[in-house]
Amino acid sequence: MARSRFRITALLASLFMVFSMIAVDHAEARRGGSFGSRGTRTFQSAPATRTAPQQTAPINRSMTPNQGPTTRQNQALPGAQPRPGFGGGLFSGGLMRGLLIGGLFGMLLGHGFGGIGGMMSMLFQFLLIGGLIWLALRMFRRQEPAMAGGPRANRYEAPRQPAPNTFNVPRMGSGAAPSAPVSRDIELNQTDLDRFERMLSAVQDAFSREDHGALRRLTTPEMVSYLSEELADNAQKGVRNEVSDVRLLQADIAEAWNEGADDYATAALRYTSRDTLRDRATGQMTLGSDETASETTELWTFRRTNGGEWKLSAIQEA
Repeated sequence: MARSRFRITALLASLFMVFSMIAVDHAEARRGGSFGSRGTRTFQSAPATRTAPQQTAPINRSMTPNQGPTTRQNQALPGAQPRPGFGGGLFSGGLMRGLLIGGLFGMLLGHGFGGIGGMMSMLFQFLLIGGLIWLALRMFRRQEPAMAGGPRANRYEAPRQPAPNTFNVPRMGSGAAPSAPVSRDIELNQTDLDRFERMLSAVQDAFSREDHGALRRLTTPEMVSYLSEELADNAQKGVRNEVSDVRLLQADIAEAWNEGADDYATAALRYTSRDTLRDRATGQMTLGSDETASETTELWTFRRTNGGEWKLSAIQEA
C-alpha cells in the first residue's frame, strides 16, 4: 500500500512538472508587446498624451543597438561571448528537458524506481548528467579567453616605436567612431496626420489578408520581418488573424523629430476593431467576436527618409 501511494505521488508530481514545462514553452512562443525602431529614441519612453496618459514602456524587441546607460552593464565586452549560467545555455534547453522528461516517463511506463537497483541506476543517470554539465561549463570557460581577445589578450607587450614617416600625410578627422545623428524636433501638417490615420486601417487590412507586398509598402523592413514572423506562426498553427472595421476614436502626436535624413513621428492612437482568430481550414472562429468590437490604445511610430512616404517603424502597447 505504501509503495502504491508513493507511485501515485510520483505520478502526480511528474505530470505537474511536465505540464508546467509545456506551459512555459507556450508562453515564450506568444508574440505581441512592443517592437520596431524609433531611431535614437528607441529605448526611451514617449511623452504622455491625452490619448495615452500613462507612461508607455520602451520598446523591447528591436534591431537598433541599445547604447543607453541603463543597459551597459548587460552588454558583453566587445568580442566576448556571454558566460553561460548554470540554468542557461545548452543544458537549459531541449537536451536537459528531454532527458528529464524521458526519465519521468520511463518511471510512469511501469519501470518505477525498481528497488535498490533502480535507485542506483537513477542516481547514476543524475551523476552522468551532472558530469556532462560540468564538462561543458569547463569547456566554455577555456574558450572565453580566446573569445575575449585571443591568447595574447592578457600578455603585456612593450609598445613599439612607430617607424619614421617618409611622407607627411595629413590627418583626416579624429579617428573616433561616428557619432549618432543629432535629434531635433519638427512640425507636422494635416497631410501627415491624415496619412497616419489611413495607415492605421491599411496596415491592419494588409496583415489580415496576409499581403506581404502591401506590408512592404507600408512598413519598414524591420517591421516586415516581425509581422511576417507572426503570420508564419499563425500559418503553422493553422489559424488566421483577421482585423476588420477599424475606427479611430482619438489620436495625439506624442513627439516628432528629425535624425539626419530620417524624420520620425510617434502617434498615440485609440481605436476600435473586430479582432478574431479563425481556423484556416474550416473558417470557424476560435477567438474573438464578429459582433463585439474591442478598444485598443497603442503608440505607432512612423518614419520617412529624405521627405519620402511615411512608413510604420514601431508599435508599442500603451
